[in-house]
Parts: sequence; C-alpha cells; structure tokens
Amino acid sequence: MTDKKLTTNKGIPVSNDQASITTGEDSSYTLLQDVQLIEKLAHFDRERIPERVVHAKGAGAHGYFEVTNDLSKYTRAKFLSEVGKKTEIFSRMSTVGGERGSADAKRDPRGFAVKFYTEEGNYDLVGNNIPIFFIRDAIKFPDFIHTQKRHPSNNLADANMFWDFLSLTPESIHQATFLFTDRGTPQNYRHMDGFSSHTYMWYNEKEEYVWVKYHFKTAQGNRTLTNDESIRMCGENPDHATEDLYNAIENGDYPQWDVYVQIMTNDEAKEYKFDPFDVTKVWYHGDYPLIPLGKMVLNKNPENYFAEVEQSAFAPSNFVPGVGPSPDRLLQGRLFTYEDTQRHRLGPNHHQIPINRAKNAEINNYQRDGPMNIGDNGGSGPNYYPNSQDGPIPDISFKPPAIELQAVIDKHTRPVEDVDFVQVGEFWRRVLNDTDKEHLVNNIVGHLGNAQERIQYRQTSLFYKAEPEYGTRVGEGLELDIGKIKTLSEMSQEERVEATKK
Repeated sequence: MTDKKLTTNKGIPVSNDQASITTGEDSSYTLLQDVQLIEKLAHFDRERIPERVVHAKGAGAHGYFEVTNDLSKYTRAKFLSEVGKKTEIFSRMSTVGGERGSADAKRDPRGFAVKFYTEEGNYDLVGNNIPIFFIRDAIKFPDFIHTQKRHPSNNLADANMFWDFLSLTPESIHQATFLFTDRGTPQNYRHMDGFSSHTYMWYNEKEEYVWVKYHFKTAQGNRTLTNDESIRMCGENPDHATEDLYNAIENGDYPQWDVYVQIMTNDEAKEYKFDPFDVTKVWYHGDYPLIPLGKMVLNKNPENYFAEVEQSAFAPSNFVPGVGPSPDRLLQGRLFTYEDTQRHRLGPNHHQIPINRAKNAEINNYQRDGPMNIGDNGGSGPNYYPNSQDGPIPDISFKPPAIELQAVIDKHTRPVEDVDFVQVGEFWRRVLNDTDKEHLVNNIVGHLGNAQERIQYRQTSLFYKAEPEYGTRVGEGLELDIGKIKTLSEMSQEERVEATKK
C-alpha cells in the first residue's frame, strides 16, 4: 500500500473519493456543500481548451419535435400539451472520448443531445445511444473520462488504464458489455437510437409528479458495424457519420426518431426491485412498457458548422416548467458540470449565441456584463432585485412540487451488489443472439488482451460473475485459467482487488 494520502488541490485530506455527499444511501440528492466534488468537476471542466472535454467530435442539424400522443396529464410542459404540437429543435450527435479529429466509427458511446426551443424557454435533453452509463456517482466522472483518453506519459490510448478502472468499478460492467457489442459502433448517426439514460421528473399543475425515461427509436432501422467494418471505415472515411447525416438531409431524406417514455409513479419507485434512479440499470420493459410520446425529424443542415454545431451548448439543468431532475447521483453532478463547462468553453454569455438563444421565450433577468455580451445588457433597467423600478418579478405558479426527504448527510459509498450483475446476465441470455455473443467476446478479447494479465483476470471474473458462459468464453479467448476466474468471481470486490495486485 502507498503512504501517499489523497488531498484536494489545497492540500486538504480527502476521506472518500468514491462517493459524493448525499442525503441517503441509494440514489439521492447531492449537496452543494461537497466542496471536493465541486473542485473536482470544476477542474475537470477546464482541462481542455477550447475543445469540448467530452463529445468533441460531432454533427448536428435542425428540425422539429411533434407530439403524437397526449400525456399532458403527467406534465404541465407546454410543448407537450397537445397532439400535433410542433416545437423547433436542434440536435447534436457525437462520439464521447475522441478528439475533434478522431474517427466517427471508433468504438465509443455516442452522444444524443436535443435542444427544444419551447415557448417557456429552452429545454435540453442530453443523453447517449446506450440506455445506461458506466458509473453512478458524479465524483467518479473525471477519473472515468481520463481512462478513456490518452496516457499522460506517452499520449497514447492505454488498455491498462481503461480496464484497470473498469475492473475496479464493477458497476460499469453493464455499459462495458453494451459498448463491446456491435452497438458500440453504430453504422452512423441516423441508424442509432437515443436515450435519456437518466430518470427525470414530470409534474403537472396539481404538483403531482411521476418519474420518466426517454427513448428515441430510429425510424431508419438500427444498424451497426462489426469491429472489422469499423476499423476499415476509420481508415477509409473518418468523417463518414458526419457526411452521412449531412447528405441525407441535403437530399431530402430526413431522419426521424419515434419518441417514447417509460413512466413510474413515486410509490412504485419506492418499492421497485432495484434503485430506479441508478443510471447503470434499465427499467424492465415488461414492468414499464414504452409509451408513445412523439416524433423527432431533422430537416435542415447547419449553414455554418462552427456557429451552430461547435458553439451549441447543452446542459441537462435547462428545464422548463413541468420537467425536473431526479435523485440520480450522476445526474445531480451533471446539473452543475455541463453548464459550468460551457461557461468555461464559450463564456458566461454563451446563452446569447444565436444557436443557444431562447427563440420562442422572452428573457428577463438581472444578469449583466461579462465577456462577449452581445445584447443591450439590460439597457437602463435595474440590475438588482427586489426593486421598485418595474423590473421582472418571480411567478410562484411555476414552482415545482416539493419533495419530502429523510436525510442522512454523509459520503454514502454504494457497495458492489449482486444486482449490479443481474441485468448483464439477462442481456447475455435474453437479448444477444449467437452472432452478437461471438462479436462481443472477440471485441473484448482483442481490447482486453492488451492489458496486464492481472487486470485481465480481475475484469474477466466480473464477466463470469454476471454469467459464467460469458466469463468463460472471454477467459478462453485470453487463454486464462478458468478455475482462477471462477474463484475470483466468488470473492468480494475487496478480496478480488487484493488477489490481483501487482
């Protein structure tokens, strides 16, 4: 064990770097008083200049969202108020870990962000093409992304740090499995689905609320690349997905997604078989079937890539009345960090850039000055509140519902649980066909095989714990001792880590 003690950048000792300060042990609300979390995320937001820290390579287009099913009894959001209502949108789709010059076909999650220009302000839905994520606490996010990028000494992608982190973070196994299927290499942006991944709140005018997850199902059909096809495409045309989206719209072949939601009541959430706000899990469709909501159509290309795609700024904290956050720990951190990174990347007045401007709602507040302020800066009106100068005032009718909490404020570390492996086993047994399984195993073996053997054993034992056949086939591909893998899978995470140290 090392004698070096972890500290903040002010030298203050850190007691726990695996959990944020929250109000409870399960998914819960994260507190602003967690100065370590804020320091870590704020520093992370500023690590790359001027490129996005994540989602640097992407394509975008304008379009519209149209309501096709009336779910207004669940939410007061005006843009969802009636069937047939259309709302202007801008969508940006992207890879996650690569730089701006990286290839579109690389194995990587894909970002799926939509900005709705509603009459009540801009609403941003920021998701991915996979319905779960690698981690469930925002304090782990900077570390996770570091392992997906370049090694600090040789500036190369590094399988050791990639799998070292994942094998030490068992909650990641669900998304890691998704990523190494062919779903990790979509054919292009038009032929992939999108998901909110996180759970959100919908509430109505009576302040009744439910929990929802969004699903965007491509109307073009879901298509993927094999690993060999992906490698070939990276060499032949690194911008193939960007080009495909642009050309399809230019030719009038407008991409469309059918939008669905899953809805869970608060009482159901309290009794569900696992924590429903844990972003490493999906809600079973048999329990909560997909309910049609609307459709999204992209029908206009940007006129200038930099002005519209590169300067577009999305943040999951941009809600409209009728929509709010949930006690998802990762989401709680993203509510801060996404807007903060845009302030760093584009400046405190990035909301005034045309692509980010609220097109269909009036802006009235007391925020003034700052770099690149391109409006009238409030004119001669007051820059303080309260005032007696006829300045804008709050409207209590927009208040979201109150949430009752019983809180224990602490760094609540979530232990590794058997439930973290259940859905991975179900995915292997019930979702993947024989070809899918073969591709998954080969893709993992090809990548994990570049890591140290001790890391191979630790990670493969997690696959085995989820489904013995899964772990066995990966282990055989890596020429590992299957008996040792089985033994490691039966250990606690602490014992497993100790047994696979250098």
